[in-house]
Amino acid sequence: MKAYQTGLCINGGFRQGAAGRKIEQTDPSTEEVFAEVECAQVQDAVDAIEGAAVAFEGGWRDLAPGKRAEVLFQIARLIRDNLSLLAETECRNIGKPIGDARDEVLLGARVFEYYAGGIGRFFGQTIPVSRGGFDFTWHQPMGVVAAIVPWNFPFPIACWKAAPALAAGNTVVLKPASQSTLTALLLGKLALEAGLPPGVLQVLPGAGRDIGEVLVTHPLVRKISFTGSTEVGVRIMGLASRGLKRLSLELGGKSPNIVFADGDVDKAAAGSPMSVFANTGQDCCARSRIFVQRPVFDRFVSGFVSATQAVVVGDPREEKTQVGPLVSAGQRKISEEFLEESVRVGRKMICGGDRPFSKGYYLRPAVLLEVEPEDRVWREEVFGPVVCIRPFDDEAAMLREVNASPYGLSGSIWTRDLDRALRVSRLVESGVLSVNSHSSVHVEAPFGGFKMSGIGRDLGMSAMEGYTELKNVYIAQG
Repeated sequence: MKAYQTGLCINGGFRQGAAGRKIEQTDPSTEEVFAEVECAQVQDAVDAIEGAAVAFEGGWRDLAPGKRAEVLFQIARLIRDNLSLLAETECRNIGKPIGDARDEVLLGARVFEYYAGGIGRFFGQTIPVSRGGFDFTWHQPMGVVAAIVPWNFPFPIACWKAAPALAAGNTVVLKPASQSTLTALLLGKLALEAGLPPGVLQVLPGAGRDIGEVLVTHPLVRKISFTGSTEVGVRIMGLASRGLKRLSLELGGKSPNIVFADGDVDKAAAGSPMSVFANTGQDCCARSRIFVQRPVFDRFVSGFVSATQAVVVGDPREEKTQVGPLVSAGQRKISEEFLEESVRVGRKMICGGDRPFSKGYYLRPAVLLEVEPEDRVWREEVFGPVVCIRPFDDEAAMLREVNASPYGLSGSIWTRDLDRALRVSRLVESGVLSVNSHSSVHVEAPFGGFKMSGIGRDLGMSAMEGYTELKNVYIAQG
């Protein structure tokens, strides 16, 4: 059995948790427990936060920008050097297809490179004021940042929270999800090897119920950056409000995929399945509500179903696999309950929905037709390989239905009409939209949602700004 890093990463070393509890790590493709990781408790969290505060005040915030950049570039190099190890670990830990796992590790490296390069280009302003003298601004680091990441994209999201926070001069306490701890601990190890000072990046595997409230409410934590469910995000917002903590919340989604008759219908149909079923549908950007203009509805559905049936579901270790297992038996059960309820009320499941293998948390991608706007499967986030397709006739009515969702994270629009593309992009209430594409994430561009999909932005220079306080200084003349 491969030896994994399993200790808590606190103050430059790896140690056991205060209570000696463990978190089992299960391979979703085999249902076997293959590692046990230390489980942080309240005292561990306090130690990590206090150590991060000491590291912040002890030099990291004041380190010359060029020196900070060197360390972040070195972290990126070590991530690239350990590509195979990180990808294979992610593949086993959460059942992510190995090709996707490699892409996500490389995305993490690019994120560190982007923010390392951005450190020397992160400027304030000089401002002419009516009283004369000299007025200027600078972006000042906040201090200790608590970064809480989910299990569906654990490595890249850990990187895109840690890298801009560190680049801005903060220290970070990183809490991975209990199901997906191993690559976060490897990131902590690589960061230390790269020369990141002890305490600047702490990694705390642990149950949210045990340490989450400490991370959110501790007076030394200045900002919380959270990606996860809307329900937990609402609770974090309530707890953080007691200390007026700064917040960035990237939460749930029920993203639309809008196909107009003048778009490239065949391309949309062929490419849309993986906009839902990639990562086994465990993606808050999943385009799980498809709106198709009626004249091309049958054509789109035919192409979509053909493309869905061609998707390779299988062992995530195999290069050909496109869709692996869900992360747990519980997550699969949720998807199956949505499907069972839909069929029971007369909705039409035209493919998928079965378990293709006797072992592993697999579920074949399912396509539902004849759903209604009031159906739970149309309104709520499934977080599994389930898609609903509905026709539309009137653009305005369709947009009202799109925006009736409490979520507003991502979405796609398919049209060759530039005026329509701009008009609909303006009217769809989502933070990230793609025209004639399903691409949601770009390192250089802000990522985040409207409404119940969250507040604040990851990625781009907007994220780095979000880890600073903007200070204004006025110097009187004469």
